Amino acid sequence: MSPSEVVRVSGMEDGKRIESRILEERLQGVVRDGARNVEVDACGQHGIGGRLWISEQEPLHVTVRGSSGQRLGSLGSTGTTVEVFGPASDDVGWLNAGANIVVHGNAGNGACNGMAQGRVYIGGNIGSRGMTMTKQNPRFSAPELWVLGGVGDYFAEFMAGGTAVVCGVGAQNPANVLGYRPCVGMVGGRIFVHGPHQGFSQADAKQVPIDDTMWAWLAENLAGFLAAIGRSDLLAGLSVREDWQCIAARGPFEKVGKKRRDVADFRRNVWEKELGMGGLVGDLTSVDRSPIPLITTGELRRFVPVWENGQHMAPCQSSCPTGMPVQERWRLVREGLIDEAVDVALAYTPFPATVCGYLCPNLCMQGCSRSLQRMKPVDITQIGKAGAASRAPKLPPLTGTRVAVIGGGAAGISVAWQLRMRGVAATVYDMEKELGGKISSAIPGSRIPQDVLDAELARAREVLPHVHLQQRLGKDEFAQLRSDNDFVVLATGANAPRMLPVPGKELARTALEFLKSAKSGSGSVGKRVVIVGAGNVGCDVATEAARLGAESITLIDIQTPAAFGKEREEAEHVGATFRWPCFTKEITPEGLVLTTGELLPAETVIFSIGDAPGLDYLPDDIAVERGHVVVNDIQQTTDARVFAIGDAVRPGLLTQAIGMGRKAAEAIVEMAEGKRPVSDTRKMIDYARVKLEYYDPRIDNFQDLGQCGDACASCGACRDCGICETICPQAAISRREVQGGCGFEMAVDAEKCIGCGFCAGACPCGIWNLVENTPME
Repeated sequence: MSPSEVVRVSGMEDGKRIESRILEERLQGVVRDGARNVEVDACGQHGIGGRLWISEQEPLHVTVRGSSGQRLGSLGSTGTTVEVFGPASDDVGWLNAGANIVVHGNAGNGACNGMAQGRVYIGGNIGSRGMTMTKQNPRFSAPELWVLGGVGDYFAEFMAGGTAVVCGVGAQNPANVLGYRPCVGMVGGRIFVHGPHQGFSQADAKQVPIDDTMWAWLAENLAGFLAAIGRSDLLAGLSVREDWQCIAARGPFEKVGKKRRDVADFRRNVWEKELGMGGLVGDLTSVDRSPIPLITTGELRRFVPVWENGQHMAPCQSSCPTGMPVQERWRLVREGLIDEAVDVALAYTPFPATVCGYLCPNLCMQGCSRSLQRMKPVDITQIGKAGAASRAPKLPPLTGTRVAVIGGGAAGISVAWQLRMRGVAATVYDMEKELGGKISSAIPGSRIPQDVLDAELARAREVLPHVHLQQRLGKDEFAQLRSDNDFVVLATGANAPRMLPVPGKELARTALEFLKSAKSGSGSVGKRVVIVGAGNVGCDVATEAARLGAESITLIDIQTPAAFGKEREEAEHVGATFRWPCFTKEITPEGLVLTTGELLPAETVIFSIGDAPGLDYLPDDIAVERGHVVVNDIQQTTDARVFAIGDAVRPGLLTQAIGMGRKAAEAIVEMAEGKRPVSDTRKMIDYARVKLEYYDPRIDNFQDLGQCGDACASCGACRDCGICETICPQAAISRREVQGGCGFEMAVDAEKCIGCGFCAGACPCGIWNLVENTPME
């Protein structure tokens, strides 16, 4: 039997309804015989689609037509999809263990009751007690319930894991899409709600902010849900982040319950009176129930505190693509070493002011642990902008290794800078008239002061004297460079603008060409401008168009605009409007025509849908995939002596290109020295280990660098505050200098330490980790 063949199983025989048990036996029989696409003409039978298992490599699709009975897909298995074209009865997905269930209508009570895995899509409303007693095995993906409409009473009762999404579209009670008393007894999982509700069990659940990771998950999976139930037309209306809210279970220490009886009271008023001495078994036991007079130390401790200074990355450093040790810079500021704090950046980027101070979206600030407590992250831009005055660092003598860098943009300058800082001579080749790539030629002057850019490029030229501009390389020239140098780095960026293949495209301009002309002073636009592509580059185009006299500026996109941060704020400030989803049909002299037939009037249409790398100079032995160079984790191409970085590898931020340059330079130096390249394997410190209770949450504006340094939690790096030493009840912790004057460490006297964990609980920086002691033999 072919797996693609549709096999039909009927719930009727000789004009009579067959039993649910018999229908299930027949359904399992055709699956065993090889059927993988089964249609069931149901007549109220229960449990259709459950307990079907072949393998995950042979997916099974069960389509149910007619009237489905209770427990649709109950005990469903991974690899099974059950789809009902109509409503379903009670207990859809009961004890589901992995099946995907799609109901194109309403469902009854008890949907997903006890579900442990799998995904259930409901295209309408559900009844009461949905998503009750769900559970989750951490080794497998969490169970999910998606409801287009609303849910009935006692939703998520005793929910212990998984995710529920309630969209509220067409809910039976539009004023309360969650029904009466949701989340009672909830101990795990989360619920995303779009629409109004009248509260939930505050004793068991709480409302939590939707962070970027949660929103990315919701937005991505929402599109799949709507497509599965045939309602993709609702995506735009449901894609407004501010309209959603998230409810999560309270932790065990957050719940307020009745006062627990202590052991002494139990012994006195229960055991002694009813069971113990004088009670039913008093003559059978003589166990001493008095407190044990022993506080363990040394090898008898259950837990041991470990001082893990510098063993984990701070969230800011982990978030920064350049690997900048932001917390180290703020430590220097606290010690009054302002110039040293500013100059630290030169070891990680040749553009501390241009990028860190002005152009970067500051991923370090987004990752700052303070943000998780709704506190303003420490402002790195202040110290970043001061980097414009930093002098070129002292350079080591050359080792003799020669490297050719093709491309003089942010990535190329970064790798050449890092190589020279490590004693390797790097020669930069670029086809433009000036160094700096798009930073110099395309990014608007409103984003970066020209004097700052000029100062940083001059410093780069001081470190990199061997720069050849207006050098367009072909295959022969590349082969010669590879022959003349020990290594070659490809940093050519992406300079071939993409165009939509629509009629009239020749009437449009590209974002790169427009931004270059605008910056050079030769740009011009009409009064009405339409920009195709609403990313950050599109926003730059909008602000420049406004500066050149445009009065009406519209950015369109096929999806929710990707623009964010300062770029979007500036575009909206000049009056630019955003529209989506919009699909371009053609471009005419009158403007841009959408596939809906609507005309967006415009004298100027500009495509801002990204740029592609120009790689025609590469030989065939360097692999290219989808227009970008293929590299490994150290930026090495399929030619061991050729590396690739920046937009030639994948489109990204300036800081990502700079970080790739540093990674490639480190690998080249280690290979030149005969070593095997090794990456930093440290993981980011757990946010929960950092204590922010020591900091004032009311500060919403940092006045100077000193205030910034004081506000930094120094995650993972000891501030030498002495709190652990002071709080230790046994005086087991002491500070001691490391031999050679190379710093200090906090030492623990094992014969005094009782493993109480006060040090770990009080440490502001998360340095102390309480680990289980080695079991005694």
